[in-house]
Amino acid sequence: MAKKSKKKETPKVNEELEGFTMNINSFGEISSSFSIDKINEFLNKNVDDKKLRDREDSKKDPSKGDH
Repeated sequence: MAKKSKKKETPKVNEELEGFTMNINSFGEISSSFSIDKINEFLNKNVDDKKLRDREDSKKDPSKGDH
């Protein structure tokens, strides 16, 4: 029986994450093509955090400067 060849397909990603790569070296260190700040900014904007959903301070709009 012939072996199936694995093709490296690029996954479908959000436009903002185009070109993002993440690698783990032999020592277990994670390297990324984006800074952690850029990744966190994307996650904060696009992912709902269930743990923070009902908190009063998270309901304020951070773009208005209400702190």
